[in-house]
Amino acid sequence: MTDFTASDHKYMARALRLAKRGLFSTAPNPRVGCVIVRNGQLVGEGWHRRAGEAHAEVNALAAAAAGEAARGATAYVTLEPCCHHGRTPPCTEALLGAGIKRVVAACKDPNPRIAGQGLAQLADYGITTGHGLMAAQAQGLNPGFFKRMRSGLPYVRCKLAMSLDGRTAMASGESRWITATPARRDVHRLRARSDGILTGSGSIMADDPQLNAREVNTPWDLVQPCRFVLDSRLRMPSHARILQEPGRVVVLYSQHDRQRAENLTAAGAELWPIAPDPSGRVEPKKALAAIGEAGVNELLIEAGPSLSGVLLQAGLVDELVIYIAPHLMGHEARPLLLLSGLVGLAERIPVTITDMRCVGPDLRLTARLEKI
Repeated sequence: MTDFTASDHKYMARALRLAKRGLFSTAPNPRVGCVIVRNGQLVGEGWHRRAGEAHAEVNALAAAAAGEAARGATAYVTLEPCCHHGRTPPCTEALLGAGIKRVVAACKDPNPRIAGQGLAQLADYGITTGHGLMAAQAQGLNPGFFKRMRSGLPYVRCKLAMSLDGRTAMASGESRWITATPARRDVHRLRARSDGILTGSGSIMADDPQLNAREVNTPWDLVQPCRFVLDSRLRMPSHARILQEPGRVVVLYSQHDRQRAENLTAAGAELWPIAPDPSGRVEPKKALAAIGEAGVNELLIEAGPSLSGVLLQAGLVDELVIYIAPHLMGHEARPLLLLSGLVGLAERIPVTITDMRCVGPDLRLTARLEKI
């Protein structure tokens, strides 16, 4: 079934709005919403709130008079219902038991354990099924889940802040603050929706950041993203502020030093050995593969111009989020990115701007990296 009515669009849009309520809390699961409609009336709705808790379909059925109001109804769900036993029972069983007669999914689940089997199972029991309605919007809510299921890698955003002339710090290193308070608050929302934040040991030693999410309004206690530090030689000091904050800190290294390893472990860090590149440093793609294997869907890069440039040129960055402040810092100030080997215009790195808006006095530009 691929022909959808105006009502179908209306109710799927509602399901998408519900799914967005799980923006900060569902990892490593996707954000999913569900709406139950019978005879043109919305009788139940729900969304997946947190991993380990009931899925969107089950919550929507519970709201529909414990499922009784769902008999003969249509279920609109932003992701194909699951059909396997995980931390919760299959949603297909719940839909069948409630007497749902039609299921419209925005898109199929990329998880190989499902991948169309949920809809097929429902169809085998005589339920009318369809998918593809507002699929782009549904995938846009879960870019990391879709990418990790298909490639094993997280969806990587690189957050950058610069002056109007593309500078990130004065020649002395002074950089606080380039942007105004509204932009910095916006960054905390970016952190909160991310499963992990990645930085380099150089940034830790230069700025001693906390790299946590603060002042973000959520229905539940905010789960801090895991902080990942690329630190090939375990140079990060054990008294770094990042180790004093709640949440996991993982140090990815390629050259072991027993004493430094013991100090960092005693301070609460987890140490992950990663195979080195030819220069002996942590190989970036292997690091991201390890992070993806740990269940990280969305990874936010908050690093200096060197590490950010390396990841970008390696083709490992999916999206740039750039905050542009309305001031000039001059040609002696530090650049936004260090991109080696770009000589001619043909070697430019293309991007597609997907969003541009004011955040307080600053401009936030979002761009997708073109894979070439």
